[in-house]
Amino acid sequence: VTHSIPACIGSMTINSKQLDEESPVSLFAVNKCYVTAQDGTFFDGSGFAALVREGYKVRSDVNITLEFRTTAVHGVLLGVSSAKVDAIGLEIVNGKVLFHVNNGAGRITATYEPRGTNSLCDGKWHKLQANKSKHRISLIIDGSLVQTDNPYIQSTSADTNNPIYVGGYPADVKQNCLTSKSSFHGCLRNLMLTKGQQAELFDFSRAFDLRGVFPHSCPGAEH
Repeated sequence: VTHSIPACIGSMTINSKQLDEESPVSLFAVNKCYVTAQDGTFFDGSGFAALVREGYKVRSDVNITLEFRTTAVHGVLLGVSSAKVDAIGLEIVNGKVLFHVNNGAGRITATYEPRGTNSLCDGKWHKLQANKSKHRISLIIDGSLVQTDNPYIQSTSADTNNPIYVGGYPADVKQNCLTSKSSFHGCLRNLMLTKGQQAELFDFSRAFDLRGVFPHSCPGAEH
């Protein structure tokens, strides 16, 4: 077995001697155990998850769905970019959700602005759907739809070839459709990207790079 156990371990004794788990000699990718855990992936606000090492190609159409839970009013949700300007990005900025797309001709943004600044950042689960269909983009949060006009109707394909970064991205990686550098702090679940009839549900434990991300459980409530 070469991978770690996604579980909680406590009250360990060796030769009748209790191990002191509070002051380990070294620690790597070990999180607290929660009395009440929920399904999902916990992001501690320091890092990111990187998926699809060979690069994800958005091209003309993509539908992104996920659920998020946070008490922070800033944070990167997802970004896919290219070495050029083509990219897509999802982020929370000042309690609003922004979906940015650049098909090569310029960035356009759909913005969901909740009634109260903290109403999306209330520690409860919220459903997000971001859709790009050629030059059209839309955002649905908890069933409320936001659409935006795109002046660049001739430009329809986002020719991305970089990994999907979720919850943040490395300092040396360029993201053309994200304005925030803040890593997401909270929980995500059910991340799915759909192209045509092909839906792909992403398992964060299969990410090729995980920093400050704990794939198998979320604390029952934010503290």
